[in-house]
Amino acid sequence: MNKNDVVGAVADKTGMSKAAAAQVVDATFDVITDALKRGDEVKIIGFGSFTVAKRAASQGRNPRTGESIKIAASKTPKFKAGKGLKDSVNA
Repeated sequence: MNKNDVVGAVADKTGMSKAAAAQVVDATFDVITDALKRGDEVKIIGFGSFTVAKRAASQGRNPRTGESIKIAASKTPKFKAGKGLKDSVNA
């Protein structure tokens, strides 16, 4: 399922137009993204939580040359499914 499929499903479930549903889906993603950029955690009860994890700088290897390279520190978004989502997937 891609974003267009999600927009179509939201439009069907809510009776909205696809354009309005697309705005809602985009706004939802934007709100979650903005919160994660600020370092906040987004918890949606029954669905899951979005967090930002910090990765320390490390040494790696270029697979072609075998040369040692530095991998910069970074932040990465993480998602942990909530109990409600896990239960509905396993039902």
